[in-house]
Amino acid sequence: MGRGKIEIKRIENNTNRQVTFCKRRNGLLKKAYELSVLCDAEVAVIVFSNRGRLYQFPLDSSVKETIERYKNKMREDQATPNIPYEIRAEQYQQECKKLRQQIQMLQDANRHLLGEGLGSLNVKEMKQLESRLERGISKIRNRKHEMILAETDGVEKRGVLLEQENAYMRAKIKENEKLQELSMMPPGAELSMMMPGAGSELNMMMPNSQEFAFQAYYSRHLLQFNVMEGVSSDADYVVHDKDL
Repeated sequence: MGRGKIEIKRIENNTNRQVTFCKRRNGLLKKAYELSVLCDAEVAVIVFSNRGRLYQFPLDSSVKETIERYKNKMREDQATPNIPYEIRAEQYQQECKKLRQQIQMLQDANRHLLGEGLGSLNVKEMKQLESRLERGISKIRNRKHEMILAETDGVEKRGVLLEQENAYMRAKIKENEKLQELSMMPPGAELSMMMPGAGSELNMMMPNSQEFAFQAYYSRHLLQFNVMEGVSSDADYVVHDKDL
């Protein structure tokens, strides 16, 4: 069911009047915003409440510019004599005709740049068109050259960064391989690799258990052999003395 028609007159109730003012004010400012955006129009709204409070659209200083424009327009209209409607209509028609001619000239110029409709041009106009095309091509080539140089510079910089990253990764891989090799070597091999010849000295300083046992066995039997040899020599000496 639709709303009933509201009688347009002053609302006597203060509360209802304030509520209606807020609703109508917000609706008015919203419509002004929509009109300015949708129609690309310059809109200014100024509202004073019954208490003297100011509401405006837009909120920036462009309201003052719109008011000044309105004042200037009013002064111009007052200074300009009243022109009959027929004369104004004729002026508007002439302006429209000029605009159509300008649009047609621009369309023909674009067609000529595309190489179309050249039959209506004379030699001088063809030379002018050719010079315009050459200047345009020169500007396009210069711009293309600048873009290519910029892209090449960027590619070179990225290449340098990639080479640095590759070198860093290769160094890290070699370092990890070296650590793995060292972790798989037996004790003492790392020292022999870092100090050539140190392995034999280390073996001499710290013999293993088999070498130590062999040395002990050899020393013990050598001592027994020397003792036995000494006893036999003493016995021979005694026998010789008896013979004498």
